[in-house]
Amino acid sequence: MSIVRYAIAPFALALCLIASLASAGGREAYNQAAFDAAQKAGKPILVEIHASWCPVCKAQAPVLNNLRSQPEFKNLQTFYIDFDSQKDLLRAFKVSKQSTLIVFKGASEVGRSTGDTNPASIEALVAKSL
Repeated sequence: MSIVRYAIAPFALALCLIASLASAGGREAYNQAAFDAAQKAGKPILVEIHASWCPVCKAQAPVLNNLRSQPEFKNLQTFYIDFDSQKDLLRAFKVSKQSTLIVFKGASEVGRSTGDTNPASIEALVAKSL
């Protein structure tokens, strides 16, 4: 019995760590109620328009992951929208291309970019939400 406990413990610890990272800011699928709540709370928000087949989106991913890991962006709430399956949200956000990043400071949109993979300019864009 104790062998099983020792074998499972590292996996349980890893799951707890992943769950705690996901709840602190993090990246989640777009949800209107969560987005509205984040805006009402005045949180910094990034809306990421993503397509799984898009090479620019793939290049943006490590840049955005790195930003979310930095202390100054710990409260950044990221919502991702699937470019191929969520056309209603694309219309709502007035987006026509994948790899679009939109930042909000609370309820106000403070910037957007499309097709940018430069770490410095993406960081400058996201910093507008703080």
